[in-house]
Amino acid sequence: MDRLRNSTRFASGLGAMLLAAVSVSAETPSPALLVLEKSDNTLAIVDPATLLIVARVAAGEDPHEVTASDDGRVAYISNYGGEGSTLNTISVVDLIARKALPAVDLGALHSPHGLAMAGGKLYFTAETNKVIGRYDPATRRVDWVLGTGEDRTHMLVVAPSLERIVTSNVSSGTVSIIERIMQPSGPLGPPPGSNGPPGTAAPGLPGPGGEPRQSWIVTNVVAGQGSEGIDVSPDGREIWVANARDGTATIIEAADKRVSQTVPISVKGANRLKFTPDGKRVLITGLGGRGGSSAAAAADLSVLDASTRKEVKQISAGNRPDGLAWAVRN
Repeated sequence: MDRLRNSTRFASGLGAMLLAAVSVSAETPSPALLVLEKSDNTLAIVDPATLLIVARVAAGEDPHEVTASDDGRVAYISNYGGEGSTLNTISVVDLIARKALPAVDLGALHSPHGLAMAGGKLYFTAETNKVIGRYDPATRRVDWVLGTGEDRTHMLVVAPSLERIVTSNVSSGTVSIIERIMQPSGPLGPPPGSNGPPGTAAPGLPGPGGEPRQSWIVTNVVAGQGSEGIDVSPDGREIWVANARDGTATIIEAADKRVSQTVPISVKGANRLKFTPDGKRVLITGLGGRGGSSAAAAADLSVLDASTRKEVKQISAGNRPDGLAWAVRN
C-alpha cells in the first residue's frame, strides 16, 4: 500500500476524482475515492478514511475523466487524446474485483471526454465529432448520438429527469442547451413518389392518431473564451460556466436561455466548476496558478456566493487541481 504523503504531490497527478458509493466488499472501501493518474495511465482506488491506495488498475491511454455506475461497482474512464485524436474508447474498471474490463469501443466517435451517469446510462462527449452520445451498459451499445455543431464539446451535465443536457464547447466559447421535446403527430403529406391523398403518413413516421415523436432542440448560447467547467444549480434555474481564457464565469438563465451576468473570477485557467449540494456556493478550480509567494497568490480554488456572485474564499488546493465532485453517503 502507498500512503499519500502530501496533498500537493498527489494532486499533481489528478485527471479527475469522484467519491463513488461502492458496494461493501472485504477489500474495496465504501465509499472509495477514484483518482486518475494521467501520466501513468492508471486509476487509483483510495480509501478516503486512511488515504491508502488499495489498488491501481490500468485506465487506458490518456485517461481524462472518471465516473461510476449508479451502484458504484463499475468505473468508466474517457480516453481522450485531445481534439482530433483517433482514440475512441471508454475504459471500464470492475471496482470490486479491481481489474480492467473490456473497453467500450465507440467506433467512429473520437476524443471522448466528459462523462455523466444518468438513468442507468453513460453519457459522453466526443470532441472530434462535435457530438454527445449515450452508452447503454445493459446492451453494451451506443444507443444515441446528437450533434452540437460546436468546436470542442468538452464537459456535460445531464438533468436527473433526462429532459435537458448542457455542454461546454471550449473553442467555440459557447454552452449548448439540449432539450427533449415530444412532437405531436398529425396529418403529413404523402411520401415521395406516392399518389396517396393528403394525410397519408410517410413511411416509418406516425400518422394521424399515432404516438408523438421524440425530438431534441439545441440552443447554443455565447459564453466566453475557453468555456470549460460547467454546472447547473440544484434547482435547475441557472447554468454556470467558467471561461478559462477570459478569467470570468458566465451565468445563464436556463428557462429563457440567455446570459444574465458575467462575473470576474480570480483563478487563472479556470477548468472545473461545481455548485455545492445546497446551491449556495460555487467552486471553481484553475490550472494557471497566480504567481507570487503569498498564500493568496498560491490559491487555485475560488469559492463564490451563488446569490451575490462575489468571491468569499480562496483555497490552495495543490498543484494544478483538475476535478471536482461531491460524495453523499446514504
